[in-house]
Amino acid sequence: MRNSTNKVPDLSYLELDRARNVFYQLTPAELVETAIKRNEGVLADTGALAVDTGEFTGRSPRDRFIVEDSITRNSVWWSKVNIKFSPDKFDILFQKITAYLNRRDVFVRDSCACANEKYHIDIRVITETAYQNLFAHHLFLRPEVINPDSAPEWTIIAAPGFKADPDTDGTRQHNFSVINFSRRIILIGGTAYTGEIKKSIFSVLNFILPHEKKVLAMHCSANTGAKGDTAIFFGLSGTGKTTLSADPERSLIGDDEHGWSDYTIFNFEGGCYAKCADLTSEKEPQIFNAIRFGALLENINFIKGTRSVNFSDIDKTENTRVAYPLYNINNAVIPSIGASPKNIFFLTTDAFGILPPVSKLTPEQAMYHFISGYTAKVAGTENGISAPSATFSACFGEAFLPLNPAVYACLLGNKIKQHNVKVWLINTGWTGGPYLTGKRIQLKYTRAMISAALSGELDNVKYTEHPVFNLQMPVSCPNVPDHLLNPKNTWTNADSYDEKANELAIAFIKNFEQYTSYCSPEIVNAAPNVTISA
Repeated sequence: MRNSTNKVPDLSYLELDRARNVFYQLTPAELVETAIKRNEGVLADTGALAVDTGEFTGRSPRDRFIVEDSITRNSVWWSKVNIKFSPDKFDILFQKITAYLNRRDVFVRDSCACANEKYHIDIRVITETAYQNLFAHHLFLRPEVINPDSAPEWTIIAAPGFKADPDTDGTRQHNFSVINFSRRIILIGGTAYTGEIKKSIFSVLNFILPHEKKVLAMHCSANTGAKGDTAIFFGLSGTGKTTLSADPERSLIGDDEHGWSDYTIFNFEGGCYAKCADLTSEKEPQIFNAIRFGALLENINFIKGTRSVNFSDIDKTENTRVAYPLYNINNAVIPSIGASPKNIFFLTTDAFGILPPVSKLTPEQAMYHFISGYTAKVAGTENGISAPSATFSACFGEAFLPLNPAVYACLLGNKIKQHNVKVWLINTGWTGGPYLTGKRIQLKYTRAMISAALSGELDNVKYTEHPVFNLQMPVSCPNVPDHLLNPKNTWTNADSYDEKANELAIAFIKNFEQYTSYCSPEIVNAAPNVTISA
């Protein structure tokens, strides 16, 4: 047995006491060295470890399950993202995956989640590969004192080499992520994509904190200014959540997962897991400079004949990623806790070019747009498909919500009113027309709008109301051309804009129908001004 503390935990409670070797609490340097020796990856010229995750380069939401038992039966929002799994099937799968690992080396890490100690949970992560354990080191919090004899509150077992048999194991296919709230064990198999590890605990916190602690769990980034003014950024992947929160003028609390208690925002994690497609030092210097020794690069390509990363090469996947600890960011807040926010930003990449680049929301509109969780995606050019498609993901993170989205929205609305928070909708997508016709809103303008909102420069300007979405649009904003602020002004054909705005509004209303019975009339009435023809 080899480990960095000269002691290993007793894994007999997991029936993992026959593993060939247990590598416990290895340092990042030890994990990088071990990963290279095991041919799990290679070093980039920055010193970062570069690995390929194989078949899966992203999460598989349709293969995430929750065990149905006395804890979850009447509280989980059973849906397309919360799929029932029987306790008996879980027990059988557990026996199989532990039998598989008992013939192999395993890497064990004791860590925790939630920077606010009042809500802290201990986590033991057991992985088949060294680089998965390096990921756990980066993304979870690193307690100063480790006691291998203490039993963790939650255990994650991740074995990418183990493949389930759907016919006998109850899975959809050979990969799976199964959460058991009674046993407090998460099983992940058949996939080497490390994001499944962090998002499994995020799902757990999305159940425990709102359901038991009345704390809002949020898929958002957060930063704070020199005066202690916190801002949070909600958004789906690709909308700019990580990019826009990584502001050299503000201190980063975290880039992805947070809780909002009575008076604090706190990070769930100890690191960042940033997309790095088209990454440059000019556009995103903090992320770029965080990629150094110990950082973990996933599914990137090198410039031919070198070990220099070609961030623009997304041949393997558009979802190229880098994981690194929060301390790799020079202006990170540690411990990662801030005051309740003064401003909330909902980020959407509207590929239809309809929504304003910045608009102000009422509390009711905030809850409506929070539940809607809208963005738009464009197909990859390799498919030859040019039309954008509307995407709705409740609370900007539907895949991680064990409870009904209305639960999270009501918590958010109460906190907005309690703390008098300003809420903004930011479109980081297109203007002047849809994808391939209009142009992407320049990042410098988006940053200027957010800066103006944070500084209060948008508090006293004139606003005009969007005729379909009822959004309050500023008529001026420092360092932003006035004509960009009303999207209709940027289209060459005003009638075409009206038609497409109506179409998008109808998509909003149809999507929201599934939540109407759970929401107050005030939230429902915050919908766009359009009626659907019979």
